[in-house]
Amino acid sequence: MNEYPKLRTGTAAQYPAVKTVGYRTEVLRFVDGSEQRYRESGGPVRRWELRLDLIDEEEWGRLEEFFEGEQGSFGSFRFEDPWDGTGYEDCSFGGDELEWELEGESRGGAVVVVEQNRT
Repeated sequence: MNEYPKLRTGTAAQYPAVKTVGYRTEVLRFVDGSEQRYRESGGPVRRWELRLDLIDEEEWGRLEEFFEGEQGSFGSFRFEDPWDGTGYEDCSFGGDELEWELEGESRGGAVVVVEQNRT
């Protein structure tokens, strides 16, 4: 399995970054007003929003090559959580577009969303 590329600093993210842990719960409402709830996944679903404001062209090139190799959100890869170093084996990009914003000579930024896949 491929692994999400790390920056020169050895981590996957820069600050600020956002980590979300949630659950997929389905709620069925009946005519009498009662409800039935069940989980659509076996555990928590994690999502990371990584702001990469100070990456250079080399780091961007590695990220772009990885994104294209994974075919956007289609692929699955291993991602190491920047908060605690835990590796999650089945993650994907949160979308099919990767946009880089040029902020200066040989410097740019991007926002990358990584989501844990749960079925």
